[in-house]
Amino acid sequence: MLERLNAIYPVRYTALALCVLCALLSLFTLVAFGVGGLVFVLSAGLSALGFWDLRQTKSSVLRNYPVIGHFRFMLEKIRPEIRQYFLESDTEATPFSRSQRSLAYARAKGETDKRPFGTQRDLRAVGHEWLNHSLAPTALDSHDFRVTIGGPTCTQPYAASVFNISAMSFGALSANAIQALNAGAQRGGFAHDTGEGSISAWHRLNGGDLIWEIGSGYFGCRGDDGLFNEDKFKANALDAQVRMIEIKLSQGAKPGHGGVLPGAKVTPEIAAARGVPVGVDCVSPAAHSAFSTPMELLQFVARLRELSGGKPTGFKLCIGHPWEWFAIVKAMLETGITPDFIVVDGAEGGTGAAPLEFTDHVGAPLQEGLRLVHNTLVGVNLRDRIKIGASGKVVSAFDIARCLAIGADWCNSARGFMFALGCIQAQTCHTGQCPTGVSTQDPVRQQALVVPDKATRVFNFHQQTLKALQELVQAGGLQHPGDITAQHIVRRVNENEVRLLANLLPTTQPGALLRGSEGQHAVFTTYWEQARADRFGLT
Repeated sequence: MLERLNAIYPVRYTALALCVLCALLSLFTLVAFGVGGLVFVLSAGLSALGFWDLRQTKSSVLRNYPVIGHFRFMLEKIRPEIRQYFLESDTEATPFSRSQRSLAYARAKGETDKRPFGTQRDLRAVGHEWLNHSLAPTALDSHDFRVTIGGPTCTQPYAASVFNISAMSFGALSANAIQALNAGAQRGGFAHDTGEGSISAWHRLNGGDLIWEIGSGYFGCRGDDGLFNEDKFKANALDAQVRMIEIKLSQGAKPGHGGVLPGAKVTPEIAAARGVPVGVDCVSPAAHSAFSTPMELLQFVARLRELSGGKPTGFKLCIGHPWEWFAIVKAMLETGITPDFIVVDGAEGGTGAAPLEFTDHVGAPLQEGLRLVHNTLVGVNLRDRIKIGASGKVVSAFDIARCLAIGADWCNSARGFMFALGCIQAQTCHTGQCPTGVSTQDPVRQQALVVPDKATRVFNFHQQTLKALQELVQAGGLQHPGDITAQHIVRRVNENEVRLLANLLPTTQPGALLRGSEGQHAVFTTYWEQARADRFGLT
C-alpha cells in the first residue's frame, strides 16, 4: 500500500504540497477574515519556486526535491563556517588551525598570547617538533633582529628584519589592506613585498620599505609591447622607498602557471600601478621573455642591480626540477655573477588563487626546497655571498626559528599578516567577496578595513612575534636567530623515537660539489653532472 502511495505521490514532493496547501488556506483566511496576507505571500512564493524547480533543467536535486532542495545548497554554502565555528578542534583545521589564527589575532590586537593549563598538542604524535633549550639561557637587549642583504657587487645593502611581509599584489589585496600593511611596516622598520602587481599609489602613501617584485608581466617596468623596459624600471627602482629588487621565477601557490586578470577587474588604479590599459585583460605569462637560459637570468640580475643603483637584487622561486636549479648555480660559477638573495617559496604558499591540482600537487614544500637551495650553495662555496629568504605558512616565532634552522636567513609571511589585518580564513579571496575587506576591490566591502587600526595591528603582530622569537633564542642559550641550526630542533619520528633535524635532513659539506657529486645525496648524484649553465633542460 505504501509503495503504491509513494508511486502516485512521491514523498519528495511533500514540501511543495505543504506550501500549496498553506497558500490555499491562507488565501481562504485572507478572503474570509482579512488576515493571513503575509503568510499567503510567503507560501505562494515558495509554491511558485517549487513549480519552477520542477520545470528547470540545471539541477537534478531541485527537480526531484522542489523547495526543500534549496536547503541542501544553503547548508552546503555555510558548511565551512559551521565547521569553523562549531565543529573543528583548535588544532585540526586547514590551511591554518584556530590555534594559529587565534595566536595571530591576539598578537595583532596587543592581547595576551599566553595559554593556560598546558599544551593542546599531542606531544607523542609523529612529526611533532620542539626546540632544545639551554640550562644557560642568554639575556638579549633587543628583539629587533636584522640580517644584512647584499653581496660583493651590491653598493646599497639592506639591513632587513628577519620577519617581513611576503608578496601580495594590489589587486589581490584591497587598497586599504595595502595601506595598512605598508603603514605597519613603516612603523616597525620591516619590509613589504609588493607582489608582482608592482608599486601602486597605496604602497607609496606611508613610506614603508618596499621589496619590488618583478614577474613575467613586468608590471611597472613594461613597454607597450609587454616586454621589459629599462627606462620604466629605472624610474621606479631608484625610488628611495624601494630597498630590494626581486625577480619572481615562480610562486608556491601555482609554480609554472601564468595568470590573467580579466579586463573587467583592471581598474584605473590597477592599470596605473601595472602600466597596462584600463579594462583590458592583464596577462602574466608562465615564463619570462627577458631571459631563456640560466646565464641570461644572471645577466638580467646583474643588469637590474646596475639600473637600480646597486640595490640588492635576487629572485624568488618554488623548487621544481632540481636540475634547473643546479643549472642556475652552475651559471653562477661560470659567469661569476651571483644574486644578492634568493627567496624560496614553499608549495604551502597560498594567497594567490590557483587551480586545485597546482595547490595540492605541484611544487616542492618549503622544507625540501629550502634545504636543497641551502645545501647546493654550501656545496659550491657560495652560501656566504647569498642570503636566503623563506616563505610558506610562517605565522609563529617557532615557524621562523624552524626555517632558520634548516637554511634560511630571514622569513616572509603573507597569510600571517592577513590575519593581522582581520582575515577570518573565509577562503573567498578569489571571489571578490571577502567579508573583512582584505582581498576585495569592492569599495563598500573595503570600508570595513579601517587603515589606522589595522596598521597598528600589523605593527603589533610583527613586534610580538619577534619578542616571542627573542624568548626562544634566549631559551636556547643563543645570541641571534641566525645561530639556530638543525642541531637545535628535534622531531618525533615514531611513538618511541625522536631525532635531531640535523640527523634527518640531508647535508652537504662546504665545497663538496666543486669536487663532483660522488658520495652526495641522490638528488646530486642523479642530476648535478647533467645540469648545464647554458640551458634549463638536461644535457
